[in-house]
Amino acid sequence: MALYNSYDPNRWHEIHSRQIARTAPLCLAYGFKLALLGFPLDDLGVRTPTELAEEVAKSTTVGTGREVLELAERGLLETYDFPDPGFPPQLGEVIATTSKPDPSKSVEPEDVVETLLKPRSLTVVIGLGRRGLPDEVLEVADAHLEITGKGFSLETCAAIGAVLGVLGHLLRRRLEKEPL
Repeated sequence: MALYNSYDPNRWHEIHSRQIARTAPLCLAYGFKLALLGFPLDDLGVRTPTELAEEVAKSTTVGTGREVLELAERGLLETYDFPDPGFPPQLGEVIATTSKPDPSKSVEPEDVVETLLKPRSLTVVIGLGRRGLPDEVLEVADAHLEITGKGFSLETCAAIGAVLGVLGHLLRRRLEKEPL
């Protein structure tokens, strides 16, 4: 799972910390890593995922912050600059979330789970804020995922919960039927 900073690219705001703190327990619950794209870490005065987790944990009013610390301790929190011109290769296949998928790139949640079960990398990207993902990210993404099945635009936290919940549930059901 990746969060794309569609807020201020130069200045750290409380909303950055809040989104990380909200996403971390969902990543832990469903077994996903968390990658942060384009977050202004320099403005916060941190350089590593562990330093970021410590700062978020002590400053957020969302939950206890323990989950983001656990992600960092387990090596499941990663930070990257904005993808320019494309995404880092270690993120693998990139699936952009959008309420208006390009029909030629559209995939279903079940398709994403099938790819997750293969021995290769995949990252699902969610844009923060009402702007969501910029057009240039949608263009370079390998696929588009519309999670509601009905083209509804979701608020950021609802989208994060829906994407991780649906994919996590489908993945768990597949693994229970076909243990690795």
